[in-house]
Amino acid sequence: MLFGVVVFPGSNCDRDCYWAVRHVLGEDCEYIWYQERSIEDFDCIILPGGFSYGDYLRAGAIAKVSPVMEALREFVKDRNKLVIGICNGFQILLEAGFLPGAMLRNKNLKFVCEYVDVVVENPNTPFTCECAKGEVLSIPIAHMEGNYFADEGTLQALIENGQVVFRYCGYNPNGSVYDIAGICNVTKNVLGMMPHPERCCESILGSEDGLKIFASIVKYHGEQVAEAQ
Repeated sequence: MLFGVVVFPGSNCDRDCYWAVRHVLGEDCEYIWYQERSIEDFDCIILPGGFSYGDYLRAGAIAKVSPVMEALREFVKDRNKLVIGICNGFQILLEAGFLPGAMLRNKNLKFVCEYVDVVVENPNTPFTCECAKGEVLSIPIAHMEGNYFADEGTLQALIENGQVVFRYCGYNPNGSVYDIAGICNVTKNVLGMMPHPERCCESILGSEDGLKIFASIVKYHGEQVAEAQ
């Protein structure tokens, strides 16, 4: 399986994602410069965390018009092609319209950086098929704008369609509506999440729970390849 990690000016979690995929999971992985327009050879694209374009205007507001994001629109039309946006990557997906809703500043107006517990709401996605429904994962967060918001109609649709993938468990660190920590699109091949699974793939980091998300992607891809043969 071939992963691609997009690098925007200001990305600072790209190497963490590369390490988790290439050196911990043992899958092929390449960096993708934000000006790239040819990404069809990849199986999964990762939009990493950081401060793309310095978070000027709003987090993700400038990155959304990068050439690679235009290519991504064609990429996701194939349901077997996967995209995961982590933290700033989630913000970019929202700004670009790949996912519904918007990201506000944390309710306490402070940057938060800590381990949190998130519960798996939907295990039937390419990103959670190695998890059980209701399973609690310990994953770190690090953000200033992680307060997810959606109007009542959009929120109800997310819940009914099984698009709420992760929710904060125990306490809500940023004020996000319905304690949402991660959502996917209707076809389930695009995921946005604020917690950083790439930062908890090895025991030395305090948790290996993040590895389940990447392992789920590999499992799903393998199943799709097997079905096609």
